[in-house]
Amino acid sequence: MKKFKDKLGEEGSKPKKTITFNLIEVIIMIMISILFGGIMGSFIVLSKGNTTDEFLEEFYATYDDITHDYYKKLDKKELVDAAIEGMVNYLDDPYSTFMNKKETEVFNQTVDGEYKGIGVTIGIVDGKTTILAMFDSSPAKKAGIKIGDVLIKVNGQSVERKSTDKIVELIKKQKKVKLTVLRDEKEHTFDVSLDDVVIPSVSSEVIEKNQKKVGKISVSVFAANTYSQFDKELTKLEKEKIDSLVIDVRDNPGGHLTQVSKVLSLFLGKDKVIYQIKSNKKKTKYYAESSLKRDYKVAVLINKSSASASEILAGAMKESYGATIVGVTSYGKGTVQKEYSLSTGSSIKYTTEEWLTPKGNSINKRGIKPDVEVELSDEYKADPKSENDNQLQTALDILTK
Repeated sequence: MKKFKDKLGEEGSKPKKTITFNLIEVIIMIMISILFGGIMGSFIVLSKGNTTDEFLEEFYATYDDITHDYYKKLDKKELVDAAIEGMVNYLDDPYSTFMNKKETEVFNQTVDGEYKGIGVTIGIVDGKTTILAMFDSSPAKKAGIKIGDVLIKVNGQSVERKSTDKIVELIKKQKKVKLTVLRDEKEHTFDVSLDDVVIPSVSSEVIEKNQKKVGKISVSVFAANTYSQFDKELTKLEKEKIDSLVIDVRDNPGGHLTQVSKVLSLFLGKDKVIYQIKSNKKKTKYYAESSLKRDYKVAVLINKSSASASEILAGAMKESYGATIVGVTSYGKGTVQKEYSLSTGSSIKYTTEEWLTPKGNSINKRGIKPDVEVELSDEYKADPKSENDNQLQTALDILTK
């Protein structure tokens, strides 16, 4: 360094300038240097102690080496997602999962109970993109789209040979979309405005048997708006003067714990336990949240695909209400997951607790056993209508005796 300075001076690039300091200035500079050095040293020690350990240091080093030296171009977000997915997959638990951005969006739409769109389900039928289902009061239905229409263009662009995911992306690009469909071999074009679409998770009907009225409520999932839908349908049934009720949670995979808690609170008083939570430290009992009570007879239909929140409902209605459980043993998911969203749009779910029935029974890997076991008949599988639904008919016989 000295040689460089000497050379610079000899070439006459810059005139030499002598800088002098008095004693007080030197002392002040030394004190500032000591103080500043101490502060920086504290920052380094604290940062290192709080964010790293020997294993994370290896992870950082591996990430740094791969991103700098790998011979192909990498997407850093996808690389981090892959690392996180590997950690979650390592856990010995089928319910701790990693979901990529697309899977997270679909999952959130299901559990939120609504999404921004046109309110249709599309699928490929005989090689053609077809409208398979449509929600009531959906933007598509209001615009004139019908089930069975073949979608051929989105905003004038052909959708032939495009995947359903790509078609959905095209539809959601703008607030308004022009859809061209083929119906009766004729082209029809509709202007559809995207809007908030509520996914119905609850439906109801009144069934008359043995001169009695039985209400039937079917719950497909416990989404964020399921309670409000359930309350509305139950009120409607009670205005019809029902004598008893069937709650059908067959094929219900679960959902929000808060929603099933609110539904159960429609039937159980505040002194009734609806479930218990077992963590690694203690057990906690959770009670109904309102003073509402019903006293008519209730039967709950379950099957092998009734899981999680639907099992909480079945367990609580059986043990705290006295309902009759009909069907076959449920799935047996007795754990609670916490969801964590990542900046990449992906997310992870991992198990944090186990839930128990009101009486403290674990159903994990065991399921809820029905009071009356009934296998679904082949007649119903061949022709799925109420008259052939022997599980439903058994529940109706029990309620109308």
